[in-house]
Amino acid sequence: MQDCGPVNWRQTVERAEKREFVTELNEVFKASGSVVVAHYAGVTVAQMNDFRSKMRAAGGTVKVAKNRLAKIALQGTESEGIVDLFKGQTLIAYSNDPITAPKVVMDFAKTNDKVVVLGGAMGSTTLDAEAVKSLATLPSLDELRAKLLGMIQTPATRIAGVVAAPASQLARVFAAYAKKDEAA
Repeated sequence: MQDCGPVNWRQTVERAEKREFVTELNEVFKASGSVVVAHYAGVTVAQMNDFRSKMRAAGGTVKVAKNRLAKIALQGTESEGIVDLFKGQTLIAYSNDPITAPKVVMDFAKTNDKVVVLGGAMGSTTLDAEAVKSLATLPSLDELRAKLLGMIQTPATRIAGVVAAPASQLARVFAAYAKKDEAA
């Protein structure tokens, strides 16, 4: 019987956890609309929890990942160009909507100077910090849909008003003649 001490058992569990984490992160890099990488050194636990809840409410996710595991997870994905950003204490923010993650990260970075945006990726496009900032200023997909719908509905409302105007004018004329006949 071999000695399976706790050290060997723990290494095996860690390897399995790491393998699972890398696989999960690889899927994230493949499926996300955008990924933002930032330094977070000095951020308190309460601030990080607040950041995570804001991101979750917007439809995104924030993860703190070991750089080595993140670099392994990036292999074979379109986002492979951001591998150089993983130095120091980094976090990853991602979302399916390409605008959500950059917007929430930049809003949080405005109120917390310890979060420093390094860059990110949107599909195969590698973004530097300025590109992430400019992406954060764009309207979200839902806002664009609402604007487009408003633009489509406005002409329809005007057309309905123009078509209805002659009918309402005729009704007013008939009403005036009716009042005139009653008075006579």
